[in-house]
Amino acid sequence: MSDTLQSFAARFRKCPITGLSVDRSAELLIKVNAVVAVVTFLIGVLAALGLVLTRWQAIHLLDASMYYRFLTAHGLNMLIFFIIFFEMAVLYFAGPVVLNSRLPAPKMGWLAFLLMLAGAVLVNWMVFAGKADVLFTSYPPLKADPNYYLGIILFAVGALIVCGLFYASLAVAKKEKTYEGSMPLVTFGALTATIIAIISLLHGAIIYIPTWLWSMNLMPMDAQIYRLIWWGLGHSSQQINVAAMVSVWYLLAGLTVGGVVLNEKVSRTAFVLYVLFISMASAHHLLVDPGMGPAWKVWNTSYAMYLAVLASMIHGFTVPAGIEMGQRLRGFTHGTFEWLRKAPWGDPGFSGMVLSVIIFGFWGGITGVTIGTEQINLMAHNTMRIPGHFHVTVVGGTALAFMAVTYYVLPLIFQRRVAFWGMAKLQPYVFGIGITVMSMAMSFMGSFGVPRRHWDISGAQAPFHVEFHPAVDLLQAVFGIGGLAAAVGALMFIASAVVSVFFGKRVTEECIAKGLPGIPQGVLKLPSQTYKGSMVERTHKTGTPGTVVLVFIFLACFVLYYFVNWKLLSVLWKIG
Repeated sequence: MSDTLQSFAARFRKCPITGLSVDRSAELLIKVNAVVAVVTFLIGVLAALGLVLTRWQAIHLLDASMYYRFLTAHGLNMLIFFIIFFEMAVLYFAGPVVLNSRLPAPKMGWLAFLLMLAGAVLVNWMVFAGKADVLFTSYPPLKADPNYYLGIILFAVGALIVCGLFYASLAVAKKEKTYEGSMPLVTFGALTATIIAIISLLHGAIIYIPTWLWSMNLMPMDAQIYRLIWWGLGHSSQQINVAAMVSVWYLLAGLTVGGVVLNEKVSRTAFVLYVLFISMASAHHLLVDPGMGPAWKVWNTSYAMYLAVLASMIHGFTVPAGIEMGQRLRGFTHGTFEWLRKAPWGDPGFSGMVLSVIIFGFWGGITGVTIGTEQINLMAHNTMRIPGHFHVTVVGGTALAFMAVTYYVLPLIFQRRVAFWGMAKLQPYVFGIGITVMSMAMSFMGSFGVPRRHWDISGAQAPFHVEFHPAVDLLQAVFGIGGLAAAVGALMFIASAVVSVFFGKRVTEECIAKGLPGIPQGVLKLPSQTYKGSMVERTHKTGTPGTVVLVFIFLACFVLYYFVNWKLLSVLWKIG
């Protein structure tokens, strides 16, 4: 019996920062998933460099076949492999680690990891071998090698197993009473992400298994049905990212400045709205699809979609308000914005999180709701406005949030100091500014009608001459510079993460006490997570006036952008 107890105790280590008991099995799975996520991110970034230098018409680096090959690789590695491998690490962290519990059936975790790794390798092999130039959406009649679809299926099965392990971790933690009170909000957010993940994976199974059979000429394929069901996977999988990203926001707010959750019920309700309505919102990808009727489009993309948007707007208020409240409880109470001026902007975990909120909320949210309107979508669809939108949501929002939390994962889970600490402090700014500039240029190019997928907008091999407004040349240069800056920011992150993991100096209690470089300020001195005393009552009476001002600025920008788009539409449709 004593041997069993000793073996069980050996599975855990005590985190000196958070005081949590960390299951070493979960910790190792976090590490391997995070490392593979960074490797696939590197592949996606290198592909992005080729795409930027090709769509910048003055350079036009790649020929047509290589461009579409790089575009396929970029989409799959950035939107699927990097994001989902990282989310698997988030699930192992938000489950066993945050709940202070053991990971049940760790061997299943390794089986899932190997399936996902095999799937990702197989897909990339097919793409770079030139056997799957079908882009991210792989719309029929474009057909890839059967092994391409098999790779995606293997990857999805592995991800599904990890979702099951996450649920098992919740059950074990509840049964063994490893935490008190209700489930932590970070874990609750991860729970909603897994529910959306299962919905997405079911859509994927419904469509990718028949497509695999179709690729072997074993059954016919209806392209209309494919598009309808595929977007149940394609868009919902990005909403897994949103739920995971918001969970990371709440986690980093607490770790960096002791941010509080203003109202647990409101935040949890917002997560539930994602589960209920986000799948319907995927219909906005089919707004110009002639196979769908207007009633179906209006219902799914107006009333239903706006309830999912409401969820993001709630989080977009509660996260900054929680940060402001945390800062005010720490004593930054002078004026409306002292809490913001004296925030730890040199901490890449904090700056990355704040930039993620701003980029996702302002540019991503405003453009998304606007082009999700059917009439305006007629102007925007299949132009550069679409990738301009999702680069600020998925890349400027989710990817940047994941980068930010990595600066805390390195010392807390890998127990390594962050390498190139001075460069790491700058990295969120370089990446955030670069991706914002690039995306804004893409959006404006789309307003001039520049197509999103075409390799050569000059129409060099077309029987007719294609000419755009001269402003497009300037916008392409801005797009190229922004894209290169974002790529530099991404490479700065990869260099810092890789060197930290494999060659980084170990975090010890002594180096924490000395405040040595490479350790974020939230790890050097974890802010209080609970507050007591008269200060609490005074601060709560004051509320969060700074966040209220920011929210009204956001609403003013939203109204202005929405009005301008309807004005442009009225110019195109000269009615009356």
